Amino acid sequence: MLGSPDNDNADLLVRAADGDQVAWNALVDRYNNLLWSIARGFRLDVADAADAVQNTWLRLVENLDRIADPERLASWLGTTARRECLQLLRRAGRQPTAGTPELLTELPDPAPPLDTDLLRDERDAALWRALESLSERCRQLLRILMASPPPRYTEVAAALGMAVGTVGPARQRCLESLRQLAEADELLGGRASAAPERP
Repeated sequence: MLGSPDNDNADLLVRAADGDQVAWNALVDRYNNLLWSIARGFRLDVADAADAVQNTWLRLVENLDRIADPERLASWLGTTARRECLQLLRRAGRQPTAGTPELLTELPDPAPPLDTDLLRDERDAALWRALESLSERCRQLLRILMASPPPRYTEVAAALGMAVGTVGPARQRCLESLRQLAEADELLGGRASAAPERP
């Protein structure tokens, strides 16, 4: 992947508009995980999520020479991806709702395996219940940050409309709330009632 800061987006966009496949691949490598994370947040099945991501890239192809602020490309792509997801939901007659554990399990789990399937299943169930108890903002933030490789904070901030300096502290608060809720859930047999902290 070509490198670095968002300030070379302008160069990549110009080159991609001229048919440079290397530049286009660099843009896809840089932002594809972000788009998938957004699509997963809309409870789309895998095929619809893939359509939403593909349609977002198609919109970029159609607008390569019209991106006014290349440094805000992550924000443009994030907004476009959300619109594509909402359009797919409307077509299917569904209302957008919060993400579900079934979708999140498509993401790789970095935790080491536990000794028995039973313990692992109990832990996972508690974690998913805790995740669903978090605020929508926390769920979106953690879902995006679970992408592999994780997006840069500038991309996360642009996609979620946050100040870059608030991403790290919000992440810490959300993870701490998730930990507390998961622990309470296991202790109380699924009756956790702690109020999650908002980012």
